Amino acid sequence: MLDIKFVRENLKLVQKSSQDKGVDVDISHILEIDREFQKLSSEVQKLREERNKLAKERNIEAGKELKNKLDKEEQALRAVEEELKLNLLKIPNIPLSHLPIGNEAANKVIKKVGKPKKFDFLVKDHLEIGERLDIIDTTRASKVSGTRFAYLKNEGALLELALLQFTFEKLVKKGFIPTFPPALIRQEITNGLGYWQAGGNENYYLVTDYEEMEVSGNHKVNPLYLIGTAEHAIVPMHKDEVFSKSDLPKRYVGFSSSFRREAGSYGKDTRGILRVHQFDKIEMVAFVKSEDDETERRKLLEIAESFMADLGLPYQVVQLATGDISFPSAETIDIETWIPSQGKYRETHSIATTTDFQARRLNIKYQDGTENKYVHILNGTAFAIGRTIVAILENYQQADGSVEVPKILQKYIGKSVIKVNK
Repeated sequence: MLDIKFVRENLKLVQKSSQDKGVDVDISHILEIDREFQKLSSEVQKLREERNKLAKERNIEAGKELKNKLDKEEQALRAVEEELKLNLLKIPNIPLSHLPIGNEAANKVIKKVGKPKKFDFLVKDHLEIGERLDIIDTTRASKVSGTRFAYLKNEGALLELALLQFTFEKLVKKGFIPTFPPALIRQEITNGLGYWQAGGNENYYLVTDYEEMEVSGNHKVNPLYLIGTAEHAIVPMHKDEVFSKSDLPKRYVGFSSSFRREAGSYGKDTRGILRVHQFDKIEMVAFVKSEDDETERRKLLEIAESFMADLGLPYQVVQLATGDISFPSAETIDIETWIPSQGKYRETHSIATTTDFQARRLNIKYQDGTENKYVHILNGTAFAIGRTIVAILENYQQADGSVEVPKILQKYIGKSVIKVNK
């Protein structure tokens, strides 16, 4: 969330930044609410001072009359304050000034690393490879869960465990705190994160939880949402907390299943496990001081690139344009991995900073001397496991239908090649 003082002082910037992100925000309406809020705040403050004066004078009758007036004004103030907050929540984070302006077409490739392998046989896609090796089963998953779900079996399951163990070992050595977060979060947390503001909750699964009220015995509905990535549950774990300056940077690596409706997806993306409703992901989250934001961005990107180098996969690094980054993001850089069957690079990693945007919404600060400041929160993909398996199967496929296991993972799986079991 943006500070209302910042909005007042940077009207043109806030309006343009919102437009650059493709978000329609009525700044003038927000300022009208703000003026009403300031007016009521001033009136309430005067009435409180007058109340205190009457209390000292022990003027009981006048005090009662003033109390009734003050109660009404305070109630009006709370209503306007809530309206102002709800409208401020609709303003997206300000993109960093160096980002390309535009939608996905304006994204900029920063660099390419590694050359796509030239095969001397007809390339198969990951699903054909996975079914032949009996490591991916979407047919049986559709019986149980519907379309866009899959079973990982045999070496497919071992590949996931190998990626998990390898990643955690590497990041724990770098000081990341390993965590397995909850898969369900409250609606108030979704508001704090800010991803839901951009288009409602249509991409996320709602789970209705009925809690019995202690007094009346009736039921109230407490909506919970399945997370779309581990970050959704890791970022808010420090809600309403104040870090010591010496605690920062605080870094986490989290593993979780992720759930998304993926509405509007079609074609090759819905085949196999490239774009599914449930997938597993290893995510990095960092809480840092504002002055360390840029350094941390570089660090997270370097780590993600090192994972690509470890697996020996060709990739490109892409600077996303203003209209292609998320509502709370100030900058997002993607890593896209070469997928042979499609003849193009596909997103497998995203590194983003939300600056102090999420910290304001979730009230996460750090103590700097006598002052409490908002932290900057960053996130980055270590591995989107399903898509990484897609990339491994397709880039390491052999003419006989087998798949070579990347050297870095062989010790975890216990073999160098995945072959057809006869």
